[in-house]
Amino acid sequence: MPLQQKKKRDFKKNPILYLKILLFFLFFLSLPGIPVYQSPMMYSSALDLEQIPSPAPFPQNLNKSPFPKISAEGVIIIDLPSQVVLYEKNSQTRFPPASTTKIITSLVALDYYRLEEVLEVKKVITEGRTMGLVAGEKISVENLILGALIHSANDAAYVLAEGYPGGVPAFVVKMNEKVVSLGLTNTHFTNPVGFEDENQYTTAYDLAQICRIALENSLIKKITGTKLISVSDESYTLFHTLENVNLLLGKVPGVAGVKTGWTQQAGEVLSTVVKREKHEILIVLLKSDNRFGETEALINWVFDNFEWVDLQPTKIQSLVNHSLLTAFA
Repeated sequence: MPLQQKKKRDFKKNPILYLKILLFFLFFLSLPGIPVYQSPMMYSSALDLEQIPSPAPFPQNLNKSPFPKISAEGVIIIDLPSQVVLYEKNSQTRFPPASTTKIITSLVALDYYRLEEVLEVKKVITEGRTMGLVAGEKISVENLILGALIHSANDAAYVLAEGYPGGVPAFVVKMNEKVVSLGLTNTHFTNPVGFEDENQYTTAYDLAQICRIALENSLIKKITGTKLISVSDESYTLFHTLENVNLLLGKVPGVAGVKTGWTQQAGEVLSTVVKREKHEILIVLLKSDNRFGETEALINWVFDNFEWVDLQPTKIQSLVNHSLLTAFA
């Protein structure tokens, strides 16, 4: 059979196939491309410097002073704008998180509750640090989060979990789902408070990422930098004074949070964000003997030794031009 007749017969049998091929060809022609007559230099000149976002200043260690001696077994220091790690020690080793657990507790609560939503205190937690909630008290979610993050109140964290559908066990499941969704594989929770449990753990790296993400929430950012506040129940009958455990707030310039923690097994735990001029660093200490003194020493070390170098867009443009010329050479 002649080839032309065969093609006509195939088309009659399957016209949809030919239509698909035609549509694909037309779609391909509509795609934007680089004209073959355009040189690499002409293409690179189309990159508007104003459209290139300026990268965060890059921290460089000038090694002016030695690193301070610290007892903390898990440590990480991160320059937040650039995400450059300035120092780390056992940053992937698992340690008990203690009350820094309440950061995830608060994030999960904010995912589910409205701030003005009112919860009733059913079970009263008296173990460890509390804000003095009483059975039957009705108090807003916002005030419970304030209690959990400022006062590190165990009873506040528990009420937030207790009010969740399915109670505390279901809330803890959500806590673990939250850390998995954040891509953190070395953190796990068994309770919303920070009580000791061999299956409740985190790492300096994971905790730093949790703090970084939490600080993107404007409410949490404001709360963790609050030194002292008083809140009440819904009837303005019961009042609770909340005092931040972080002794560096108001003492060391620039300290603006984040969270403390302590248990016998965990030792002293502290995550700290520091803002000075245009720079912002995050320090995490796990299993320390002197969290406040060591964090202050690390803050001084960072700002005594590091300088931040601006990477100008013009430098990026020259790198782009060089890369394009090399690619087309």
